[in-house]
Amino acid sequence: MRRRDLISLIGGVAAWPLAAPAQQRIPVVGVLGTQRPETSNASKPAFVQGLKEEGFVAGQNVTFENRFALGQLDRLPALAADLVRQRVDVIFTGGLNGTAAAKAATATIPIVFTMGEDPVRHGFVTSLNRPGGNATGFTNFANQLFSKQLSLLHLSVPNEGVIGFLVNSNNPNADPDTKDAQAAALALGLTLRPLAAASERDFEQVFTTIAQERVGALMVNTDPFFWDQREKLTALAARHAIPTLYERSLFPEVGGLMSYGTDYNEGYRQGGIYVGRILKGAKPADLPVVQATKFQFVVNLRTAKALGLTIPPGVLAIADEVIER
Repeated sequence: MRRRDLISLIGGVAAWPLAAPAQQRIPVVGVLGTQRPETSNASKPAFVQGLKEEGFVAGQNVTFENRFALGQLDRLPALAADLVRQRVDVIFTGGLNGTAAAKAATATIPIVFTMGEDPVRHGFVTSLNRPGGNATGFTNFANQLFSKQLSLLHLSVPNEGVIGFLVNSNNPNADPDTKDAQAAALALGLTLRPLAAASERDFEQVFTTIAQERVGALMVNTDPFFWDQREKLTALAARHAIPTLYERSLFPEVGGLMSYGTDYNEGYRQGGIYVGRILKGAKPADLPVVQATKFQFVVNLRTAKALGLTIPPGVLAIADEVIER
């Protein structure tokens, strides 16, 4: 039989690996991202490493169809439907919204997710140990970290008075996460002030409210929209001198005060492993949802100094990374 080259055309952006010619059909992984490609790229090497551990190397025996919503969550259903039309072998996605869009688009194509919410609570899987459908993946149960996050912020800013809690009102996690955060604050004897932003235009009003109501510190909820807007958020926090804790190290890396959350690379690496196993024949229904075991606490001392804060030695001692430059 004549040998023929099969060239897989990659959709989306070129930020993720490209395909290479092959002698037989190369499996295609659909990547459904909620944010900008450059935000996803921070964890791309971990995902590629996970695939490699299962014997799949980008450009050799696996290729990608990439679709990114660029922070516009209403685009996700159409992007997911497009991946289904492309007949990808597996869909890899992140977050509550990406997973919901993928699940609504297909009940047969395997879906591997990485998210901060409880996938059982949202109906994506039957149970963590036996997912039972076409989806499985990784969860860090971000809403269970509020107590630790609030404690770290309170220890670092002991005279904060009221702590603001910023959510994206367009995200389905806004209401349940606000309730969980308020419960955590109540248990710690702290006062929480919910705040909401659905677009960049809302940020100025949020910080105006913070100033008017004398909110002394801020905690930003997990959300791809905020990840994409991290430079603007951290700049506003600095301009208004508001000590702020985020859940991802992307923020202190660009000037945010501190972050506490799971190691996102762990979730992406696990996602790559599960995608690889599915490509080798495993069923999502039989792959237990993996729960986070690694956490990162990052402090930016330069920002603390600019805010006139002295981070207690006990807090610095438990930091995984201290940024001083």
